[in-house]
Amino acid sequence: QVQLVESGGGLVQAGGSLRLSCTASGRTYSIGSMGWFRQTPGKEREFVAGIWLSGGNTYYADSVKGRFTISRDNAKNSVYLQMNSLKPEDTAVYYCAADPRPNIPQLTTVAYWGQGTQVTVSS
Repeated sequence: QVQLVESGGGLVQAGGSLRLSCTASGRTYSIGSMGWFRQTPGKEREFVAGIWLSGGNTYYADSVKGRFTISRDNAKNSVYLQMNSLKPEDTAVYYCAADPRPNIPQLTTVAYWGQGTQVTVSS
C-alpha cells in the first residue's frame, strides 16, 4: 500500500552531478526513515544514505560521505539524493527505500522499495 517512485538517473561524466528524487504515495503514514541503496550485477544491494523521519539525522556509506547529500520534504512525501563528484564506481541501479522505524541509521528493516533508477558514470 506504499509505492515509491524514483527519478533523476542518467549518464554523466566523472566529476559530474545528478540529483535523484523519490516520491511516496499510498499509506505514507507508515513511513519512518527513508534512504537510498544501490546495486550492481553480482553484488548485494548496498546501503548508500539514510535520513530519519524528522530529517534531523543523516547517515552515509563511507564510499559516498562528503560527496552525496540526502534530504527529505515530508510535506511532499519525498526524499532526494544529491550526488556530486561522481566516480565510475558509483555506477549502479539506485533504489529508494522506506523503513517503518523513524530513527534508525542504516534502514535495517526496509519495508518498501522503489523500482530503481540507473546511474551511469563514464570515465
